[in-house]
Amino acid sequence: MGITDFFSDLMSSVSFVQEAHAEAPADDEEAEDGGEESKEDGDEDGEAAEGEGDDEEGGDDDDEEEEEEEEEEEEEPVDPKPKLEEDCARSAQCSGYKHHYDECVERVTAASEDPDHKGPKEDCVEEFFHLQHCATQCAAGQLFKQLK
Repeated sequence: MGITDFFSDLMSSVSFVQEAHAEAPADDEEAEDGGEESKEDGDEDGEAAEGEGDDEEGGDDDDEEEEEEEEEEEEEPVDPKPKLEEDCARSAQCSGYKHHYDECVERVTAASEDPDHKGPKEDCVEEFFHLQHCATQCAAGQLFKQLK
């Protein structure tokens, strides 16, 4: 079996077309006979049947609303890590890295605003990673204390 045969078998086994499946009526014969009788007798029976179907759909909406209310009641816990890292980035422990990053940002913005700048294009990726590493290391100890 070659690689092309493998992929063609794989593609034929995966169905990209979604099939819609509807619920089957209780009895096909009764539904056909009932449909003809309601048309002959008038729309009164047909309207009652349609009204019953509307009630069932309304019940589904109520269930969805109840689920949404339950989800709102169960609040997701807040992740303390981003706030801890932000606080650590501003702390004295990471002040040197923050200073280097801020200076780099000033240089890059000044160079991008100056149309006569012909020097090499600079980015602050290295400084950013140093600052993030320091903030992550600082926040790790505090984070695990909060999680325990």
